[in-house]
Amino acid sequence: MTALPDATLPVVRAIPGPGSYMCGLGAGDGRLWHSDQEQLRIYALDPASGAVLHSVECRWVRADLTYHDRIVYQVGGRPKRLVMVEPTSGEIVGQRPVLPASGRLTGVEVGPEGVWMCLRAPTVVQLRDLPTMTVQREHEVPGLPSGLTCADGVVVYADFEGGMVRAVDPGTGALLAAAFVEGHPTGLAWDGDLLWYCDFSTRTVKAVRLAELLAAGAGRPTA
Repeated sequence: MTALPDATLPVVRAIPGPGSYMCGLGAGDGRLWHSDQEQLRIYALDPASGAVLHSVECRWVRADLTYHDRIVYQVGGRPKRLVMVEPTSGEIVGQRPVLPASGRLTGVEVGPEGVWMCLRAPTVVQLRDLPTMTVQREHEVPGLPSGLTCADGVVVYADFEGGMVRAVDPGTGALLAAAFVEGHPTGLAWDGDLLWYCDFSTRTVKAVRLAELLAAGAGRPTA
């Protein structure tokens, strides 16, 4: 059984994306961190104005990113892995392999418990230990995930094809809520207040409210 949302989340803020192939999104140090696969760049964006505060070249960009301890962890390479980028200089300061090596990885977020990931075929949400990248927890989830974040104690992931976001319990993997969003979401980020996503179809970074997602519930079951 899957669940279709009953609600569409209203956009409460929107800023233009600087490129044309929106991939990753993260939040930290008062900025939104965004990567673009066509431009092969990582950007620091002002969430209030949308201004590009800084950008660096990154030829590894393939999917989502996360920001942790002043380092950008970019999903990149073939096979996909976590590429550690110093965001001021663009220097590659390390890599974390995601084994077994594949192209399945689409979303990533470093949180207090470790690094959360979403992968396709089969579709799962995983918690891995950051230093060793060993799987600590794994949950099967519906849809085709395209980005992931941790928001106020829940794991939220985007579904590009379905045009929706879903929230799951990090302990059990239970689906807590699902809602449609405007456009087709890729990268996701939580800034402590708003849930941001990259709308690939309009090249815009949009914000919705987590509380409105959770209030929407898990949607209506379908066969």
